[in-house]
Amino acid sequence: MTLDKKELPRTEDEWRVRLSPEEFRVLRQAGTERAWTGEYVETKTPGTYRCRACDAELFSSDTKFDSHCGWPSFDQALPGAIRYIEDRSLGMVRVEVRCANCDSHLGHRFDGEGFTPTDARYCINSVSMRLDPTDRP
Repeated sequence: MTLDKKELPRTEDEWRVRLSPEEFRVLRQAGTERAWTGEYVETKTPGTYRCRACDAELFSSDTKFDSHCGWPSFDQALPGAIRYIEDRSLGMVRVEVRCANCDSHLGHRFDGEGFTPTDARYCINSVSMRLDPTDRP
């Protein structure tokens, strides 16, 4: 089973071939990486964060901020990049954030916390993303 990198897998078995076990657990099974373990928690590098499953653009580094929650946080997504799903797991109501292109789980959005002018915090798993750095002279 060989898929062109631009072609999206159609089955979970095809996703398992494309992704590492940890990527599959988070992206396809809505898992969560442990707090403070992700590679992008403290990153300040300018660039664009892309979906690790399909390479779609998700967030600009200009919207990343320190929320001190243990996961990378953004106050807005790129237009059309995200799909939202009500999540009632863990005895609370949250908003699950998924890639609009491939429907992979990225994390959750929390509103009304007052961290930024947008009043939104996208709490995203590092393993769900890949940073495409911007070359600046």
